[in-house]
Parts: sequence; structure tokens; C-alpha cells
Amino acid sequence: MKYGFLGCGNMGGAIAKAMSLRTKDIYVTDRSGKAKGFAEELGISYTDTASIMESCNAVFLAVKPQMMKDVLTPVKELLAEYKPLLITMAAGLEIKKIEEFVGEKLPVIRIMPNTPTSVGKGVIPYCKNELVTEEMLNTWFQDMRPCGLLDELPEKLMDGASALSGSGPAYCYIMLEALADGGVACGLPRDKALQYAAMTMSGAAEIYLNTHKHPGELKDAVCSPGGSTIEGVNVLEEKGFRGAVMDCVLAAYRKNKELGK
Repeated sequence: MKYGFLGCGNMGGAIAKAMSLRTKDIYVTDRSGKAKGFAEELGISYTDTASIMESCNAVFLAVKPQMMKDVLTPVKELLAEYKPLLITMAAGLEIKKIEEFVGEKLPVIRIMPNTPTSVGKGVIPYCKNELVTEEMLNTWFQDMRPCGLLDELPEKLMDGASALSGSGPAYCYIMLEALADGGVACGLPRDKALQYAAMTMSGAAEIYLNTHKHPGELKDAVCSPGGSTIEGVNVLEEKGFRGAVMDCVLAAYRKNKELGK
């Protein structure tokens, strides 16, 4: 496949960067022209929208949900003529909404990626309409492998996935910064505190992924009776840490639902 990207911001750029490890048949465009240097760096091509439609048989719609209609309306005729596979990553917009904007039925894959895609550690739930063939899906799936985990999900669960894994890196960065701030308050240099916190979070996640033990069991293994860790856990519980994390995911979920209206 030849892949085009309409838009090349943080998320589109993350996917293009990871995919470029497998294929250089990638063409990007954006309104500002900032993606030109990005394309040169990756050894892929910078072009215009019309050229992408003419030369690419798979097109990523890497624009914000509120911009999607304005981006697709001017290219309806080109889409009708070339009939590419469309891959949308717009939060909240269901496949039927993309079909409505296009004006006819085309093969559409909907994905909800996250920014760790750029380092091959992404979480990318996806769903598709009935026009996506097995051949299309298999080729796309192979070319997306450098991005991370691809997992098929019913479309009704996509907004929840976006609220968790799509928005999740932002919540992790807040936790990372807060842990480091605590270390600095204890006297650690800032650079060491950030490195220690990042490696701790990464290592803890890796243990879960390797063992699939319940997080509560893994937490208990760190908490010695009468020790310092359980004292820290007690403060998190007193401050409503669990509830705050759950609420932030639910808030993002509700916003995704609003964006799709």
C-alpha cells in the first residue's frame, strides 16, 4: 500500500514515524507546511492533498474531529474517483459520520491511537466497516506493526478506549512529574528524580504485562507491614487518588461523546 496523511500533527506524525520503519511509501500534507521538514527527516514524501488522493490507496485522516467535515467536503469527488481505504483517528466520530461526510460508502478503519506509537509502544484499538477486505486489513496490519499493539474492538467501546489509552499518556506524565517533584522535595536532583520516576513507572508496567498478576497483588508485594510504602499508599487513599483517576477517564469519555454529535 501507499499511505497518505491528511494532517500531520502529534498523532498523525507519531504513526507516520513508526510506519516509516517498515515502508517509505508514505506521503504527508498539512496546512502549515511544518510537516515538510518532518518528511525529509524520515525519508518520506511531502505533497498536496490532490496528489495524495491520486497516488495513495490508503489515506489517514489525521485531523481534529471538528475539522473533519471541512477537510473531506472539498475532496469528495477525488474520493469517489479513487476510492481509497480511509483510516480515521478523530475522537468521537463514528464510521457512519465519516461516510456521511464523504457522501458514499468507502472502506473505513477507525483507530484510537496514542502518542507512544512513535516509539513502538502504542495502544491502537480499531474497528472497520464491511467494505474493508481481509487483504486490505492484513496489509495495513503488517505495515502498522512498528506502532505497537493493534487490537480489534467493537465500535461502541471506542470512545472508552480513547478516554483510557488515547488520553492516558497525559495522565501518566502528570504522575511522572508529581513523583519526580516528590523526589526533589526529598533532596534528589531534578534530572535523577525524573529518570528514577520514569524507569519506575515503566518497570512496574512491564511487570504487569509479563505476569498479568492483579495490580492489587503487585502493590501488596511492595508494601511491607509497618513499612514506608504502605504509609504512602495510605496518603493516596486519603486524597482520593483512585477516584480522581477514574473520574478523569470518565470526563474524557463524556467529552468524546460530545465530539461525536
